[in-house]
Amino acid sequence: MADTIAAISTAPGEGGIGIVRVSGPESASLMRRLMLSCPEEIEPRHAYHGKIVKDSSDSAAEVIDEGIFLFMKAPASYTGEDMLEIQGHGSNVSLRAILAAILESGLPAVRMADPGEFTKLAFLNGKMDLSQAEAVIDIIKAKSDLSLEIAEGQRAGRLSEKIKDIREALLDVLAQMAVDIDYPDEDYGDDEGGSYGEVIDQLRWIHSDVEELLDTVRIGRIAREGVRAVIVGKPNAGKSSLMNAILGEGRVIVTDVPGTTRDTVEESASMGGIPIVLVDTAGLRDSDDKVEQIGIERTTQAIAGADLAILVLDGSQALDEDDNKVLSFIEKMSKDNILVVINKEDLGHSVSEEAVLERLPGVRIISTSLVGKGAIDAARKVSEAISEMYDLSGINVKETNIVTNERHVHLLRKSSIDIDEAISVLRSGEPVEVAELSAHYAYESLGKIIGEEVGDEILDTVFSKFCLGK
Repeated sequence: MADTIAAISTAPGEGGIGIVRVSGPESASLMRRLMLSCPEEIEPRHAYHGKIVKDSSDSAAEVIDEGIFLFMKAPASYTGEDMLEIQGHGSNVSLRAILAAILESGLPAVRMADPGEFTKLAFLNGKMDLSQAEAVIDIIKAKSDLSLEIAEGQRAGRLSEKIKDIREALLDVLAQMAVDIDYPDEDYGDDEGGSYGEVIDQLRWIHSDVEELLDTVRIGRIAREGVRAVIVGKPNAGKSSLMNAILGEGRVIVTDVPGTTRDTVEESASMGGIPIVLVDTAGLRDSDDKVEQIGIERTTQAIAGADLAILVLDGSQALDEDDNKVLSFIEKMSKDNILVVINKEDLGHSVSEEAVLERLPGVRIISTSLVGKGAIDAARKVSEAISEMYDLSGINVKETNIVTNERHVHLLRKSSIDIDEAISVLRSGEPVEVAELSAHYAYESLGKIIGEEVGDEILDTVFSKFCLGK
């Protein structure tokens, strides 16, 4: 008999409602055991209100909570198995007591669910493919409206359908190759105008479809993870003031003492609908302070891993050795990924935009003052600049497949390489068996995206990323 699994499905903490979820053959039996005065005949998808007890057969059983019981009959459930949801009050104590009553029920093979096991069952029982299952965790972890909309589209099967269409076209090519292999005496020719020419054309179309998906990877990563923006500059230039202005709160300590920030400080924000991971850093300069030296080392590491560098300059003072030290770190970056903020314009204009452009040709520059209401204006200007630099407004996520998952990216790249190899083999006149092998590898890679031909190790890795109860 299959196991019956149970877990708390709502997040820890206080709330109006908390849910304990059950899946497996003992779901209905558990409802009868835990619900006081449970009806003999349980109607699926009907909400029953009642008292929750440890054992309904015990007339003196203490009431744990009062809530809603909802039973779903297989296969019309999330997992494809019989399921039970008990909706009680959102108290950790109450929910743990309900879960304990389930696990201590004495019914056969009732156990605690593993992380992601409910969704894993949904995949194994054909309720969704693997890419749809992965989209579930993306929905849970969505950081912006854009990432949520992309994940919902993938959960609905938009990416799956595209992958299936590509695989179907590739299967037609493999079938044609199989005919060529079985009947080698036919005159197929080895130029692009011969019989192989048609196969090559088909492979090119397939390759272009795969590349079209890969072209969305940058957008997908931004939507899923956000733009990693590192705020850099010499000590006391106004880096922490800028971060606080963007966040709208005093997240970072600000003083007029240079070197106040000794470590990197990270916070998430949304700017123009784009998720941003802001990293405030220690000022770059030569220092004998061991703690500050560690902070400076972490700053250089943060710059190396950044998508965007926001350089803050003290505009009231001419560029000096400390400024040049910072510039030397970021000038190797693409100028499209650098934003310069000339701060303290209220104290004078000793740094001109022309001087900055001499070192960083083509970069965007904002002049501002992070004092009083100027901080609000600075935050607005930075938000507008980042929105322009990473403009996603023209993307229709309802019609466009956007790849966000690193596993999918790896498999798409592998399939692209294999398809390209098959084309090269056919064009060079090598045996069709060699091309068929490469095309078959591509077919397998695409299948792994939707969960075909994947082993337990991959499944365990995918579902281990899920939270308990999902």
